[in-house]
Amino acid sequence: MKIKKFGLLGEKLSHSFSPEIHRLIFKELDVEAQYDLIELSKDEIPGIMDKIRKGEITGVNVTIPYKQEVMKYLDELSEEAESIGAVNTITMKNGKLTGFNTDYWGFRFTLEKMKLSLEEKKSVVLGGGGSARAVIKSLLDLKSSVSLVSRSPEKAEIEFADFKGLKTISYDDLKNIKGELIVNTTPVGMYPNSEKSPVDNTTVENFQNAVDLIYNPEETLFLSYANNGENGLYMLVGQAVKAQEIWFDKKLKSFDSIYRDTHNLVYKKS
Repeated sequence: MKIKKFGLLGEKLSHSFSPEIHRLIFKELDVEAQYDLIELSKDEIPGIMDKIRKGEITGVNVTIPYKQEVMKYLDELSEEAESIGAVNTITMKNGKLTGFNTDYWGFRFTLEKMKLSLEEKKSVVLGGGGSARAVIKSLLDLKSSVSLVSRSPEKAEIEFADFKGLKTISYDDLKNIKGELIVNTTPVGMYPNSEKSPVDNTTVENFQNAVDLIYNPEETLFLSYANNGENGLYMLVGQAVKAQEIWFDKKLKSFDSIYRDTHNLVYKKS
């Protein structure tokens, strides 16, 4: 039987753990497949899309800077990918080249791991990039009362106008808010600048829970201030699991062992 091929599209991928994570999931799903890093320029994207259409590649993940760029080559988008405005998973579905956003699901899985109930409770999101859009979409779908914290709230209000019900506030406004969840989607605090946090300890302590999408270091300064916190590794594993569920049309009952093995791999634990 021909081994199915998958990969990660991006510009610079040398530090990616995606191949190792996906191999763990292949084993759990009991499928024969390979997963490669596919570093490419923007001009090479159409060629890869053509290979997926022809079945030479079964599916790909997409990372920065191409999550928006690939959308112009697709026939169809999932509801969450269309709302978020970014794609990180592609495959052929019903004869159409289709894009999905599994970051949305990876974040949802993280909230489930933390056993959070957010309906009508206050959540705030720091940052205004593509990851923030996936997080905001997840929170709004869970009926949380969501505020996006920006250094330019007026500009953010325009950029995020398609998210009905989202409030945009300044970092000064944030100091006066208490709530259920604060989420950092900015790169502030990522290795090697681990001594930094996007907000101070008093601000983080005003929230019952915190999520930092950064996973290197394992505990950021931001998370060290949290009453109850989770870093971005579970989201990374969760979005990979969701991608494979889409590719193989199979459901994983649990991915605790995959997360544990990934955790040991990333943090070099035996």
